[in-house]
Amino acid sequence: MPVTIRTPKRSAYIVSICRDGSEFRGYDESLANASRVLLIRPGAIGDFIVSLPALESLRGGYTEVWSAGPNCALARFADHARSIASTGLDLLGIEGVEAPDSLLKTLSSFDTIVSWYGANRPEFRSASAPFPFHFLQALPPAGYTRHATNFYLEQACSLGARGADPVPRIRCDVQREDFAVIHPFSGNPAKNWPLPRFRELAGWLPRVLWCAGPEEDLPGAVRFDDLYVLACWLASARVYIGNDSGISHLAAAVGTPTVALFGPSNPAVWEPRGERVRVIRAEPGEAAFEDIALRRVLDAIESVL
Repeated sequence: MPVTIRTPKRSAYIVSICRDGSEFRGYDESLANASRVLLIRPGAIGDFIVSLPALESLRGGYTEVWSAGPNCALARFADHARSIASTGLDLLGIEGVEAPDSLLKTLSSFDTIVSWYGANRPEFRSASAPFPFHFLQALPPAGYTRHATNFYLEQACSLGARGADPVPRIRCDVQREDFAVIHPFSGNPAKNWPLPRFRELAGWLPRVLWCAGPEEDLPGAVRFDDLYVLACWLASARVYIGNDSGISHLAAAVGTPTVALFGPSNPAVWEPRGERVRVIRAEPGEAAFEDIALRRVLDAIESVL
């Protein structure tokens, strides 16, 4: 029998962590009082989304975000967002290359600059020394067992952030509609449940719309150039099913009931966060990620609705 897609119920899942930032080494009271803050967050879609609570907790009187171009659309909390490529930041610290005067003038206009960019590049750190940079590691260390969102919030707390909801949230004012979304891709083929299995799954759902990125080969799929427009479209779906991908994080962040199939990544650190999220991994008896039973996916869909 097909799975019935129901309207999800609202639930309260708000937890505040890092209420006392002073307990973290390196606490800097000046950051909390900064009037102009620049946040530089490189990385893919999922990396940016799991960093959102930390980024929001670091806001100043005026906040600017520099990120990968597509992610700028998701920095809804910022006063302004720019792609890193458009700023000339990539030229800072390169031997024999003079950084643009416009870049140096812009960097000097901020009271505080928090950067996940360039932390492991000594030449960049040296060139940025005249400016108020605070460098943070872009990835949790090996062996880190908490969620990545907590890792980035812990970093923010060390700089003076007082507390935040550790669930990434992107607000979209849309109405739920009667369709499921399947996005069968990710940034790594090893993370992808086989497309034929997704097609088999689609046969059990009442109405399915397929989603794909600009370079993903899926005829007839819905595609958006703007990630916020995509986010609001996902917010109108009854349920979303996908792999360990940035789009799965996006679906969870807008509050859509989400089922994510995980292969090699550790979901304890990297799973999408939200009130109605289920992660499925291969279990004993399933030889590999590709062999995850269809019944388990259908049961997970039922559980989040």
